[in-house]
Amino acid sequence: MTVEEIHYKRSRFSTRLLENRLYTAGHSWLEHEEDDLWRIGFTKFAVRMLGEIVELGYETSTGAKVETGQVIGWTEGFKAVTDIFSPLTGRFEGFNPAVEDQVTLLTSDPYGKGWLFKIRGRPGEDCLDVQGYVTLLDTTIDKMLGQRHE
Repeated sequence: MTVEEIHYKRSRFSTRLLENRLYTAGHSWLEHEEDDLWRIGFTKFAVRMLGEIVELGYETSTGAKVETGQVIGWTEGFKAVTDIFSPLTGRFEGFNPAVEDQVTLLTSDPYGKGWLFKIRGRPGEDCLDVQGYVTLLDTTIDKMLGQRHE
C-alpha cells in the first residue's frame, strides 16, 4: 500500500505529512494500526519546537485507562520539560521501547521509528485530517512570524 505524502513548506519550516494519519492541535500524529489500536508520535513541528530532547519519562502503566488530554509522560530537552498528553480516550497499550533506548529517534525519525506510544480507543472529533493540520500549521507559523515582526 502506497501512502500519499504532502510536502509542506512555510517560511523556514518544511516537512512531509502523511495522508493516512490524523493530527492534533498539540502537534501529535495518530496512525491506525488495527481495529481500535492507534500508534501516536510527535510531528516534526512539535519536535522542532521542543528542541533537542535528552530524556523522556512515563507516568502511565500499560493497560491503564486514559482520557483525552491526560498527562501520560514527559520529555526533557535543553529548552524545557514538556508534558506528553493522550490524544484519545481508551486503554494505554505501552510506550515504544526503541525510543527509551535511543531518544534521538524522536528527532531523526518522528514519523517512523520515533513513535511514542499506543492506545486502544477512538480518536475524538477534534483530531484533524492532513488538510486540517496544514491549515493549523499555516496559522501557527503565521502567528509566530507576526510576533517576531511586532
